[in-house]
Amino acid sequence: MQPWALVTPASRGIGLELARRLLTTTDIPVVATARKDLDHTRENVLSGLKGVKEDRLRVLKVDVLDEQSISNAANEASSLFPKKDAYLHLSLCLPGLLFPEKSPSQINYDDALLTFQTNTLGPMMLIKHFSQFLPRKATNVLASSGLPPQAVWATMSARVGSISDNGLGGWYSYRASKAAVNQVTKTFDNYLKMSAGEKAISIALHPGTVKTGLSEEFWKNVKDEKLFSPEYAGEKLMEVVNSRTLDDRGRCWDWKGEEVPP
Repeated sequence: MQPWALVTPASRGIGLELARRLLTTTDIPVVATARKDLDHTRENVLSGLKGVKEDRLRVLKVDVLDEQSISNAANEASSLFPKKDAYLHLSLCLPGLLFPEKSPSQINYDDALLTFQTNTLGPMMLIKHFSQFLPRKATNVLASSGLPPQAVWATMSARVGSISDNGLGGWYSYRASKAAVNQVTKTFDNYLKMSAGEKAISIALHPGTVKTGLSEEFWKNVKDEKLFSPEYAGEKLMEVVNSRTLDDRGRCWDWKGEEVPP
C-alpha cells in the first residue's frame, strides 16, 4: 500500500512550509491544494528543493467555501491514489480566517459567518470528502521515515479556542470557530476509533503566533521570541504530529507538544 499526504491549503504561510518539509523529510507523494494559481503554488512549494522528485507533488484546486471544489479534488485524489493500492497517512487541514472583535458591538454578521465557514465548516467538508482515504482496520499501515506511526488527521486550531483557558475574552467569532474545531476533532476521532481502530487518529494543532497574514496585525504585541517564522512553525508542528501516540488522540496540541485544554 502506498501512503500519501494532504496539505490543504498550501499556497502560503504554514501550509506552504509543511508541504515543502514533507517533500524533503519523507519519500511519499504529497497533494497540496490552493484556491487559485495552481502553477504558482507548485513553483513556490518546489522552489529551492534540491534532489526532490517533482512528480511527487500534485497541486489540486480546493476552495473550502465551495464544497463542489472539495468533492472534485477528492475525485482527482481517488484517481491518483486508488483505495485498493494507497491510503492517506497524513492530512494537514489548515484553513484559517480572523476578524478581531474586542467588544460585542464589533461583531459583524457576515464576517462571523465567513469565519465559521472557513475555520469550522471548511475542515468539516474536507473530512467529509477526504476521510474515505484514511486507513481502515484491515489496512496495512507502513512505517515510513518522517511520518507518525499511525495515520493522522490534523486540523489547525488555536489556543484561544480553549474555553477553560479563556481569561481575556474578545475575538468572539474566531474563539468560537476554533472551539468548534476542537469538538469536530474529538467527534471525528471517535469515528476513527470505530472505522480504523489504532490505524488512524484525529488531533488539533496550535502553532503559536506565526508571521503570516492571519496574525500580521498583532505582530507588534508579541515578543520576538514568541513570534515564529512559518519555517520554524512547520518544523515544530511536524515534530508534534510525528510524536503523537494513541493516548494523544482526539485532543489539541501546541507547537511544544503540550496539550491545549478544552
